Amino acid sequence: MSQSRDEAMALLGRFGKAFNRSDVDEILACVTDDFVWVLAAGSEAPDGRICRGADQVRQALAGRAALVRDVRFSETAVHFADDCIVGTFRATGTYVANGSPYDVRGVDIYTLRDGLIASKDSYSKQIT
Repeated sequence: MSQSRDEAMALLGRFGKAFNRSDVDEILACVTDDFVWVLAAGSEAPDGRICRGADQVRQALAGRAALVRDVRFSETAVHFADDCIVGTFRATGTYVANGSPYDVRGVDIYTLRDGLIASKDSYSKQIT
């Protein structure tokens, strides 16, 4: 990781606030041009769904908005490792289809490059 912990925390804070506002342009301003987002769910075994670049990230966020509205991230914690950052969170919202509550805990594994987020590998609880 080429930046300091303070710089990384500021970047992740900016990124997290953009997610809470569903501000796609600000989310994309925090990531590299070749950003890779590995989503927790999807059909691409064994990873779930892999989004590469701005267009696919926009599509993934639009898809999430069609399933869950008013998503808020809270109870966050950040843990630094040698070559990545692990963030834990709680996400809440409302399912669009039936109005029931959405409430899960999850983990994101980030890599940073050149002062931006290069990848985000997401994992979340599957509530059945």
